[in-house]
Amino acid sequence: MIIGVPREVKADEYRVAMIPAGVEELVRAGHSVLIQAGAGLGSGITDDQYAAYGATITPTASEVWGQAELIVKVKEPLPTEWPFLRAGQTVFTYFHFAASEELTRTCMNAGITAIAYETIRDARGGLPLLTPMSEVAGRMSIQEGAKYLERPQEGRGILLAGVPGVAPATVVVLGGGVVGANAAKIAAGIGANVFLLDINLDRLRFLDEIMPPNVTTLYSNRHNILDCLSRADLVIGAVLIPGAKAPHLVRREDLKRLPYRAVVIDVAIDQGGCIETSRPTTHAQPTFLVDDIVHYCVTNMPGAVGRTSTYALTNVTLPYTLQLANRGIDTACRENPGLATGVNVRAGRITNAAVAATFGLECDSN
Repeated sequence: MIIGVPREVKADEYRVAMIPAGVEELVRAGHSVLIQAGAGLGSGITDDQYAAYGATITPTASEVWGQAELIVKVKEPLPTEWPFLRAGQTVFTYFHFAASEELTRTCMNAGITAIAYETIRDARGGLPLLTPMSEVAGRMSIQEGAKYLERPQEGRGILLAGVPGVAPATVVVLGGGVVGANAAKIAAGIGANVFLLDINLDRLRFLDEIMPPNVTTLYSNRHNILDCLSRADLVIGAVLIPGAKAPHLVRREDLKRLPYRAVVIDVAIDQGGCIETSRPTTHAQPTFLVDDIVHYCVTNMPGAVGRTSTYALTNVTLPYTLQLANRGIDTACRENPGLATGVNVRAGRITNAAVAATFGLECDSN
């Protein structure tokens, strides 16, 4: 099989979908790997390093897309890449279809098979390809939140850790999954006062056992959310419903409860965001103000730490890429039901129920 790795075109995206070790594994298995020139530079990987392990370096994206049967990416195809999509081709990447009906319909009309990293399941029901980037985003959310709380960045002028004689910041984390747990862990380690909310009581019990004393777990209901907002310096939106649009846990009218120039980091923005006033931003222009509240809604947060993120991501994607290349999509999905859950679009039909429900479209789960 011919596997293609194009250079990412999303603004400030420095990740790449394959490292030289992945090229070596695929070539050893008898496949051809096309890497667009410069695809790995944002992660510190040169074309020569890829070539040394058997990759063919191609100068343009059109050549990669035009020749490859399986495209492996990091982020969803952007409008400049849509003309490259063709029937019968498989694209393996983060799609986050629920955030864009236009992307969903484009992939349907193109007749590709779209396998979304974020909906693949493991034997325990986890999301193995989402987990490492959620870990990165959760940890980064506190790093970015600390920066944008600084007054020159339009924040409140608050130091997360506080100092002797001055209280630390209060951080509210909405969602106790991988993103939320990592955010809470880092915030607590810095010394902030943390409230961690979730609707899963078993998860809350687990988090209560493993988190330090400055993390308070709360059941996520409207009353508790509003109460926490009134004292929050930093709010982390970490809600995930796999494949579906994120619910708005913080409404526009709720912003008035937050202190002046508090910061919200909406990590759920890839799935539409869990803060009603959120809208996608980039690393070049990461924040905006609504009602004197700083909003940070970068859709590819892990892209800023490209090298760390690339290696974390490819650790988990390579085994699935090998399965698809070695067995073909039909056999690979039949042998690995978890991989099959990653198929969101197939031959013009939506095969993911959550995506179909988001846009009121028919789902073909066969």
